[in-house]
Amino acid sequence: MKQTFDTEEAIKRWNKFADIYASKHFEQGDLHKEIFLNPTLFTLMGKIEKKNVLDAGCGEGYLSRLISKEGAVVTAVDYSPRMLEIAKSRTENEQMIEYKHGNLEHLNIFEDKCFDIIISNMVVQDLENYESAFQEMYRLLEDGGNLIFSILHPCFVTPGSGWEKTENGEKLYWKVDKYFYEGVYEQALGDEEKMLFFHRTLTTYINTLIKTGFTIESIVEPKPSNKMLEKYPSFEEDYRCADFIVFKLKK
Repeated sequence: MKQTFDTEEAIKRWNKFADIYASKHFEQGDLHKEIFLNPTLFTLMGKIEKKNVLDAGCGEGYLSRLISKEGAVVTAVDYSPRMLEIAKSRTENEQMIEYKHGNLEHLNIFEDKCFDIIISNMVVQDLENYESAFQEMYRLLEDGGNLIFSILHPCFVTPGSGWEKTENGEKLYWKVDKYFYEGVYEQALGDEEKMLFFHRTLTTYINTLIKTGFTIESIVEPKPSNKMLEKYPSFEEDYRCADFIVFKLKK
């Protein structure tokens, strides 16, 4: 029987992988989130005290907890039941975070216009029906509200991309292939189980966001700060190629 590669299969794999994934996430998430994504996301969010914020695809909940510490009213949703169990277990009682089970493609558990800000950190590439997810997040935002989301950079992280190395392991260049392929592919996370990712071109993402009704306010390709390079010098190689891209959108 042919295996179906869709969102449901992605959910199954993330649910199975949840404990391993969570074991590599700490207060600031993993290293890539600490170095690249967190500084960018919090800069784009600005002052969030007393704002109603949805963490759309919260995983094990590290970002929800950080946002809560900034004084926001946080709701967190994820499509993996096991991820939600871990997130709840890692959340202190005084942190007022409401966790809900749901798929971003169909968020009928929420009423229209109920959030000031929606954050979706490294999630959209895991969804087959990304157009539906954008439409749902647009629906949930107050007029004038912001969606801030990060994904693997679609120009550089493609099926078959990766470092080309010498026999001694020296990194020569980052190879990109199949950029115009749009669809699902499998990618191993380290030595662990292969996960599903859905690639789209940058053009497709931008045109879909415009068609949905969003206004693009900012696009950031994060790179390590000097402070982070002092702490983690091996990440200097990330000046050679962007791993991530972050969008700030307005309804």
